[in-house]
Amino acid sequence: MAWACAGVRWVEGRPELRWFGVGRGERGSVLGFGLELAFVARGVRCCVGVWRAGRRTPCPTGAEVPGRGTRDQCAECARIDRSFSVAADTNAGDQRPYAVYLAWFGPGLLKVGITGVRRGPARLQEQGAVAFAWLGRGPLMAARRAEELLGAALKVPDRIPYARKRAARFVLPPLDARVAELRDCHARAVALTGWPESLERMEFEPVDQSGVFGLDGMGEASGVRVVRELVDGGGVAGRLVGAAGPDLCLRPRDGGGTVVVDGRLLSGWQLVAVDAEGPEGAAGVSVPVDPLVARDGESGGVQGGLF
Repeated sequence: MAWACAGVRWVEGRPELRWFGVGRGERGSVLGFGLELAFVARGVRCCVGVWRAGRRTPCPTGAEVPGRGTRDQCAECARIDRSFSVAADTNAGDQRPYAVYLAWFGPGLLKVGITGVRRGPARLQEQGAVAFAWLGRGPLMAARRAEELLGAALKVPDRIPYARKRAARFVLPPLDARVAELRDCHARAVALTGWPESLERMEFEPVDQSGVFGLDGMGEASGVRVVRELVDGGGVAGRLVGAAGPDLCLRPRDGGGTVVVDGRLLSGWQLVAVDAEGPEGAAGVSVPVDPLVARDGESGGVQGGLF
């Protein structure tokens, strides 16, 4: 079996394209800004199976999954995945320490969440958080209770539609405005009564990730196109100018501004590299695209990668 894409992951502050093959394990391709990417999708998009305890179990039926959705599992593999998951609250006995965070994606777009302490900021990078601040640290269930407390008392959600996050990156306010909104929410959060005693509250130390994501190189919102889905024989080629969360932002040779490729749509496809300067690479983007929009109510999918 050829290598299939497993989407985009963030490792040590850099995006990677992940790959898997039955009986061949996993590998990653580290991506850097300025790199020329050019690939063509082959065949059909297939379920990626179940990732658990550091290894992947292939989908027993090799089920085909829709090209347009961000979910890369069939219904049965998704059910198995959620049957023992911190994100789905089906693994409450996890003894590893967890951190509670505030993530900022744009004006008015603040969310609360938890992640394994050992993962550091990787979870925030995988979500595309432009800025964030830690709130507390402690056992899993204490972190969960604090997350629920903030949601109820401050009306800070634990999910934001992904299209809104993406659109906000192209119209960001100055750094001091981002920090001010984070600081205000952080102060109100740590002042709440009812915090779990086992959860250590943390001082406000904002982290801005605009440089990590290369946001200055993404350009203006006008003219940005977003890949809707991959298709058999369809290609994507361009220079990587930025990356945030699962999104790869490319500047094709044929012009036309920035093209955003959601790495979740790549997962499950066999992607064949082509010559960036050859005929297929020069064609730029030959898959369906849409203009950049923020669609309220878009499903964010199931959380993953908490630890």
